[in-house]
Amino acid sequence: MEISASQVKALRDKTGLPMMDCKKALVKAEGDENRAIDILRESGAKTMAGRTDRITQEGRIVVFTDKTRNVTAMIELLCESEPVSNNTDFELLANALAEQLATGAGAATPEELLSQPFPHKSGITLQQFFDDLVNKIREVFRLSRIVRIEGSTSSYVHHNKHISTLIAISGEDNATARDICMQIASMNPKYLRKEDIDPAVIAAELELVTKKTKEQQQNKPEAIIQKIIDNNMKTFYTEQTLLGQPFIKDPSKTVEQVCGTANIVITKMVRWALGQES
Repeated sequence: MEISASQVKALRDKTGLPMMDCKKALVKAEGDENRAIDILRESGAKTMAGRTDRITQEGRIVVFTDKTRNVTAMIELLCESEPVSNNTDFELLANALAEQLATGAGAATPEELLSQPFPHKSGITLQQFFDDLVNKIREVFRLSRIVRIEGSTSSYVHHNKHISTLIAISGEDNATARDICMQIASMNPKYLRKEDIDPAVIAAELELVTKKTKEQQQNKPEAIIQKIIDNNMKTFYTEQTLLGQPFIKDPSKTVEQVCGTANIVITKMVRWALGQES
């Protein structure tokens, strides 16, 4: 069957795939464009099946807030290279994933989210757009993390889309809340408050601090040694907990004190760095 140049170009424009691939698919499909698209998808899936072990160290983190429903979502979409992370369609996909997670029914897993409709595009799921884009670009994509918080929140996304923070709050001081989100991004506290630290982590730190202090202060009285240990543990709690840290804009106050003044209560804290599991 003769395949015209206009047929090949139409399929190329629709799929973004090389002209020769489009022509071969049309020949195999006997000119049926829809069947040719399925053939291209099947071929791309086979190609990508052998690349699943590739490292995905680039990508972007996106936050979307549905102000009407008061729901915020954050997603991390990974790819292999920096140019692809800045690709217009890749950015469109990442934004759509975050929007659907916030505005839709919610999802417990990335797979569940991908099965949902692509917002503002009728008749296509996020998974279909995801697969078609992978087939077009031929890089491994991974929707690695998702989180959805209902209620009042504040967030911060670094300009490179590689670090993002999200807090659930009660209170209306949005400026202070955003400053705190920026502090989380910069200072990277591991816990919200002292009570959130795993007792095993505290025990391990106490053991390490005690051993080190006793080795360094052998000739000091026991009471002095204990005071040094207590001070070192206090420093540990300050560094590890958001509420215990000095406020980055006014180090004379802790974040907890600033929250009190601003009448803010932080109930949840999330900090993501691209490709690093929380």
